[in-house]
Amino acid sequence: MPAHDTTTREDDAPQRFVPRATPETQPYWDGAAAGELRVTSCRACDRPFFYPRSSCPRCGSSDITWITCSGRATLYSYVISARPAPGFDAPTVIAVVELEEGPRMMTNVVGVEPEPENLPLDLALRVTFEQRGDMAVPVFTPDAERGVR
Repeated sequence: MPAHDTTTREDDAPQRFVPRATPETQPYWDGAAAGELRVTSCRACDRPFFYPRSSCPRCGSSDITWITCSGRATLYSYVISARPAPGFDAPTVIAVVELEEGPRMMTNVVGVEPEPENLPLDLALRVTFEQRGDMAVPVFTPDAERGVR
């Protein structure tokens, strides 16, 4: 079976993609398992950033730490995918969200009908976690208490 195949041998049903932690991303996935959204932050310039890496994209410092985010974000951009990826239902909202702390991250928006009128830019979102295999994956849902920013 090819490495990219997402079907099982038993029933040939598509399975959802399950991410794999690396040494660089393990604190991110440990946070997700604990119900926390974590990102890396530079101690030299005090800037959080996402995706996890060993040096700051702003100043180049390798003095990096992990911080726990508030879990609040706003919808920056999105696409409604009408074609299902293996293991996903269609339509699916694939989005870029801007975390309250500043970094942007790619994710899915769930808990809302995938129609443009339900997804205004700057829509207030909050993180929730979707279980995929033994991994908790951060996804975002509308935050009714905050509405549109």
